[in-house]
Amino acid sequence: MTQRVLTTESGAPVADNQNSATAGVGGPILLQDQHLLEKLARFNRERIPERVVHARGSGAYGYFEVTDDVTGFTRADFLGEVGRRTETFIRFSTVADSLGGADAVRDPRGFALKFYTEEGNYDLVGNNTPVFFIKDPVKFPDFIHSQKRDPFTGRQEPDNVWDFWAHAPEATHQVTWLMGDRGIPASYRHMNGYGSHTYQWTNAAGEAFFVKYHFKTNQGIRSLSSEQAAELAGKDGNSHQTDLLQAIERGVNPSWTLYVQVIPAAEAAEYRFNPFDLTKVWPHSDHPLQRVGRLVLNRNPDNVFAEVEQAAFSPNNFVPGIGPSPDKMLQGRLFAYADAHRYRLGVNHTQLAVNAPKAVPGGSAENYGRDGLMATRNGRRTDKNYEPNSYAGPAQTDAALSAPLAVQGWTGTHAAPSHVKDDDFFQAGELYRLMSDDEKARLIANIAGGLSQVTRDDVIEKNLAHFHAADADYGKRVEEAVRALREG
Repeated sequence: MTQRVLTTESGAPVADNQNSATAGVGGPILLQDQHLLEKLARFNRERIPERVVHARGSGAYGYFEVTDDVTGFTRADFLGEVGRRTETFIRFSTVADSLGGADAVRDPRGFALKFYTEEGNYDLVGNNTPVFFIKDPVKFPDFIHSQKRDPFTGRQEPDNVWDFWAHAPEATHQVTWLMGDRGIPASYRHMNGYGSHTYQWTNAAGEAFFVKYHFKTNQGIRSLSSEQAAELAGKDGNSHQTDLLQAIERGVNPSWTLYVQVIPAAEAAEYRFNPFDLTKVWPHSDHPLQRVGRLVLNRNPDNVFAEVEQAAFSPNNFVPGIGPSPDKMLQGRLFAYADAHRYRLGVNHTQLAVNAPKAVPGGSAENYGRDGLMATRNGRRTDKNYEPNSYAGPAQTDAALSAPLAVQGWTGTHAAPSHVKDDDFFQAGELYRLMSDDEKARLIANIAGGLSQVTRDDVIEKNLAHFHAADADYGKRVEEAVRALREG
């Protein structure tokens, strides 16, 4: 095998990579040692800003295969025929902790999926829970600040966590999920994924439907107790990353079955719950799951930084036949996600291999965006950077990706519209009543363990009122457990 030559960034051969240039034997290092300075300067810049949320993640490549005909609901090409396969990349993540945090913690898990379709990249950005803590994006920075490290103590503070939840009664449903048995997945392979938000599908006839995505793990649900998680996190902070990597390397390819719930757009306004409220689910008795296909992961990234850390997902990356809904949290994320990547990775992050669309030649988007940091595909000398033009540049299709959404009323800040069964506690109570006695006992213990550490009585009382409102037994047991821990 021919020995490859080590070079500098400019391509010049490196004569000595073991010793720095000095002024004589044992003398001080010389500023003219370009190779040394280049290495140190690059080393200082190896890290990019980590994500504010979902910082710690793992990823894998795979494919999505259509198993059932859904063309009656959407004209999306990659869902157009049974048997069609589309390459995918997925990133799993924890939410609250930093890049150096442990995998086995009680926290929602990100479930971000990129479909490299022939009509462009489609990003589905969700979690392993079907609901979330808040319903309006204006509260998102405050929520995350309450869950992250305190500016003074440098650690997550129960006072901050529970104080925010005390003032956000809509969080009761997601708190019940998080503190229940599924709050700590045993691995990324053994948890479900959800689009969480409501999205719009449009069929070839122009008919619009609202949908929710459910990825059901084919490995079965497996979760950790608080005690098991604490032990595992102490032994191996990379437990979920290691599990995913090793499973795929030995050919045990994880898979999920995708189902959707569907509501014709015309019926959404009359549904008993606000169908665009991220703190609510659509009960399966109202809208049964309909199978779509299966997701299979079969290839690990070659480089975690290049392909996992630099992977950029945005829910505004739609394809024809799929679009947004009036879900306010989704509407906020349509801007926030893409903006986060422009900040972290630069305006040309879509030219990176993991993010580049495969639907166009060379993986370069056909548009008039130019220049900016790390611009690598600025076009040929004959390409113009304006539109319209007389030089056969890319032109619009005049075909909307999805159906228009009807709007009416006055501009201003409005609370979400109230539907017949809309309140902040009904679905949390329904979830509690579905649990077995053992599941309820573990849920109560998990909530009381955190709430009992809060130092302000009024914050405790506000949170207890939420659990009482969800279910009388739920509230009574949490209150008794908190009292016992505080008096013990």
